[in-house]
Amino acid sequence: MADVFLAWCRRGIDGFRCDAGYKIPVSAWKYIVSMVREQYPDTIFFLEGLGGKISVARDILNKANFNWAYSELFQNYDRGQIESYLPGAMEISQSEGIIVHFAETHDNIRLASRSRTFARMRTALCALCSDKGGFAFANGVEWYATEKINVHGSPSLNWGAEKNQVEHIRRLNSLLRTHPAFFDRTDLKLIQQGKGNNIVLLRHNIPSGRKLLVIANLDDENQTLAKWNPHETEMEGSAFVDLLTGEDVYVDKADGQFTYLLEPAKVLCLSERPDDLELLERTVSDNRCFSLVPERVKRQCMRAKALDVFSFYNETGNLGKFDVDKACFELEKDPVEFCRKQNPISQESRIITWTWPRDAKREVMIPPGHFLIVRASNSFRARIIEDDRCIAEENSLQQSDGLFFALFSPLSIPDKHCSRTLKLSVYSPNRCEHVDASLFYLSMSNNVKVKKNYRRPEILAHNDIFLGTNGHGAVMRAGVAWGTLSSRYDALLAANMNSEYPEDRWIMFTRCRAWLVFQGYSQDINIDCLDSFKFDYNSKGFWCFNIPCGQGEHVALIIKVEMLSGKNDLRMEFFRQPAEGKEGKLADHRQVKLILRPDIENRNFHELTKAYVGPEHLWRESVTFNSNGFTFAPEPEHNLRVQVSHGAFAWEPEWHYMVGRPVDAERGLDPDSDLFSPGYFSVLLKGNQSMELTAHISDSTKKPPSNIDAPHNIHKFNNENDMWRFDEALCNALNHYIVNRGGLKTVIAGYPWFLDWGRDSLIFVRGLISSGRTEDARAILKQFGQFEKGGTLPNMIRGNDAGNRDTSDAPLWFFVACSDLVNIEGNKNFFSLKYGKKTIRQILFSIINSYIEGTSNGIKMDPESGLIFSPAHFTWMDTNHPAGTPREGYPIEIQALWFFALSFLSQIDSGKAGKKWEDMAKKVQS
Repeated sequence: MADVFLAWCRRGIDGFRCDAGYKIPVSAWKYIVSMVREQYPDTIFFLEGLGGKISVARDILNKANFNWAYSELFQNYDRGQIESYLPGAMEISQSEGIIVHFAETHDNIRLASRSRTFARMRTALCALCSDKGGFAFANGVEWYATEKINVHGSPSLNWGAEKNQVEHIRRLNSLLRTHPAFFDRTDLKLIQQGKGNNIVLLRHNIPSGRKLLVIANLDDENQTLAKWNPHETEMEGSAFVDLLTGEDVYVDKADGQFTYLLEPAKVLCLSERPDDLELLERTVSDNRCFSLVPERVKRQCMRAKALDVFSFYNETGNLGKFDVDKACFELEKDPVEFCRKQNPISQESRIITWTWPRDAKREVMIPPGHFLIVRASNSFRARIIEDDRCIAEENSLQQSDGLFFALFSPLSIPDKHCSRTLKLSVYSPNRCEHVDASLFYLSMSNNVKVKKNYRRPEILAHNDIFLGTNGHGAVMRAGVAWGTLSSRYDALLAANMNSEYPEDRWIMFTRCRAWLVFQGYSQDINIDCLDSFKFDYNSKGFWCFNIPCGQGEHVALIIKVEMLSGKNDLRMEFFRQPAEGKEGKLADHRQVKLILRPDIENRNFHELTKAYVGPEHLWRESVTFNSNGFTFAPEPEHNLRVQVSHGAFAWEPEWHYMVGRPVDAERGLDPDSDLFSPGYFSVLLKGNQSMELTAHISDSTKKPPSNIDAPHNIHKFNNENDMWRFDEALCNALNHYIVNRGGLKTVIAGYPWFLDWGRDSLIFVRGLISSGRTEDARAILKQFGQFEKGGTLPNMIRGNDAGNRDTSDAPLWFFVACSDLVNIEGNKNFFSLKYGKKTIRQILFSIINSYIEGTSNGIKMDPESGLIFSPAHFTWMDTNHPAGTPREGYPIEIQALWFFALSFLSQIDSGKAGKKWEDMAKKVQS
C-alpha cells in the first residue's frame, strides 16, 4: 500500500485526503506515513474521519502522525451544538493535530441553497474559529453554488456568478495569513454569556499578546444580543474596529457585561488596534501576497535552514554563541556568503550553483561535502531523485533581493560517482514549469577507480577510442568497437615523420579487418563477437573475442595492439586461447584459419583519401610484396612496411569506397574517405598459438627494422587488477601528452588534432610537478624559456614554426609553473639556470617589463589601473575564424595571473625593487 502513495508522490502529489481513514488500522497508517515521509517529509496526510470514533481520530493524528483531520463544525449549526463540539475540537487541534474547519463539504447540502447570507456567515464562522488557519471549503462556495456536490457527477459550480463572496473569502484568508491571533500558540475560548443563538470567541496569541474577538449570529433570520464578560477578554474599552468590514464598532456595557445587537447572520472580528486594520488592508490589496509564503513562515523556514547549515559543520545540537536570528538575516541576504562564513575549514563556500533555466540541459557535478543551491526568479519546489527514490526535497526560500533559492545540504558521499536527477517545479506567473535535470555526485578521490576492463554492454553503449602514443607525436587511435572508424583522425598507425619535433601526423595504416575460417565457414571478427576490451597506459590494448565456428562451438581470440615507444611502429598479436576442456570451445588440436586484411592510406591526418583523384591508379604500382608481407611506398618520404611472424601474404588488391566517419558528419565535415587494401595475410592457428603482425612507417632513406622487440606475454595482462586508483591513472595518462622536441620536451595540447601549445604545456607542467616529475617539468620550462622573445611565448607551435604568439596568458602561466617548481623543490638556484641565452630570472623580468611597456603583439599594461590589456582572441577562448568570443580588453583571468606574477616577482627580487612589484600587485588587486 505504501508503494501506491509513493508512486503518486513521484508524480508530484504533495498530499492525500484519506477518506474514511479510520477504517485502516492505526499500525498500517503508521507504516505508510513513515515510508512516505522518509522520502517526502512535507507530504500532508489529511484524515476524513467523519462517522468514526474520536479516539481513533486522535490516534491517527498522534500515533500515525497525520497532519490534519476534518472538523465536524460544518454540521453543527446552533449555539448549543457548537458549544458542545468546538471546545473538544480545539483541544484535539492543540494536542494531536490540526482540525480543519470546512465551511462546506460534499456530504452536506450547499449553504447557498438556504441563502447567500447564511453561506457568507458560515464561511466566516469556520474561518474565524479555525486553529492555525485550518480553514477550507468545497469549490463553488465562493460563487454561492446551490447544487449539491455529487462526486460521480458534474453539478454546477455557478462559476463566475455576479453575486459572490470571492472578495469576502480573500479578506478572510488575508486575515488568517497576517494576524498573530491565527498563528500557533494562540488560546481559543468561547466566552458568550446569556441567551441567544450566538457565540463569542476570544482569540489570544500568547507570545505577542494580540487579541481578537469573534462574534457571530448563527441565526440568518433573527437578530440576537451577544453578551460577554470584558474581564475574561481584558479588552476593557468599548470601541473596536471590525476587521471584516473596516467599520468602527461600539459595544454597550451594562451590569459589568458587554453587549452587542447582531443583525441576522452577522459576523464580527473585533480588534482594539487600528493598526490591525491597516496591515490587513495592505495585505488584501497586495496581489502578490497569496503567491508568497507568509512572512512568519518564511522566517521559520529560514531559521531552520540556517540551523541545517550550522549542524552540518558542527555536528552538534549545542548552539553555543550561534545567533540564529543574525544567521537567518545573513542567509536571506546572501546564501553563498553565509555558507562561506560557516565553513570552519577554509574560505570556500563549498556551494555548487544550479540556475533555472540556464542549467536545465546541463549535467552539474557536485563534489563530496558540497552544498547544492538551486536558484530561480520564481518560487519552486526541488527534489533530488536516485533510482526512483527521493533522497532530498526542498521548497524555495526568498532572498532579500527578491530571487528564490533552495539549499540542499551535502548528501552522503557515494562509494562511486553516481548520477541523480534534479526534479524541479517552477511556479511561473502563468503556469507551472517542470524539468528533470542531471546531477552527477562525485565520490571521494580515493574511492574513484579507473577501469581497465570494459564488457560488451559498455562497449556498445559508448563510442570509445583507445589511444596509443610513442612519445614523439605519433598516435594510434583505434575504436574500442573493433574495426570502426569514427573520424578522419582514427587510425591504427598515424606516424610523426620528424624525429626532432611534433608535426602533422601521417596516416598510412588505418584499420585491419579480420576473419576466422573453420571448415569452410567464415566469420567476420567484429563488434558482433567482441566480448570485452582491456587496456593499459603503455599503449597496449587487448580485444577479447568469442568467435562462433559452427556446431555450437566458438574460438576465444585475443588481439593485442601495441604502439612502440620512440618509433613509428605498431605491433599486433593474435592469440588463440586454449580451450582447456571447457564446453562450447573448439578443441585445441583443431586448426582454424585467421585472415587479416590491412586497409591503408597515404595522407595528412587532416585530409581524406579520394581514390578517383589518382590513388586508384597509382597505389597498386606502389606496393611490393613477398611471402610474409608488403611494402607500400607511394612517395619517397612515406613508406609503410607490414609483415607477419608466420603465415603468408596474398596479393589481392581492392578498394573500399565512401567509408563513412559519423563524427565528421556531425561536425559538418566531409565524412567519406576511401581505403585501399593490397591483399591479405592468412595463418593457421591451434589452441594456445599466436601470430604477430608488425607495421612500420619511415621515409625511404631509413632502413626498415629487421626485428621488432620480442612480444610481451599476452597472458600477463589478464591476471592484473581490473582497476587503477584515480591518481595512478592520471599520472599514467600524463605520459601520452609529453613529447620530445629537440632534446627537450613539450606537451601535446590534445588528441586527435592538436600539436604542442604554450598555454596548455605550462598548465600541464603544474600536474607534472604535483606528481613528482620535476625533471620533465624542468625540461618543458627550459624549452619554453628558450622560446621567450620580447616578453612573448608561443601560442602554438606548428612543426618548427613558433611564430604564432597570440597569447596573453601563456607567459603568465610560465610564472605559475616556475613558482610551483621552486616551492616543491625549495631550490632558488633554479632562477640562475641559463636556458638558451638567458637565465630563468632574466626571462621572468623580460616578460614583466615587456608587459608593462607593451609587447610587439599588442599586450600592454594600462598605467592608470595596472591591468593588462589583451588583444582579441589572445585568451584560451582563441577561435579566430572569426573570433566567436574575442574578449578584447581586460579578461578577468589575465588580471589574476598578472597579479600572481607581480606578487611572485616581489618575493624573488630583493630590496626596493621587490617593494615596487608588491605595490604594483596591490594596485592590480584594488
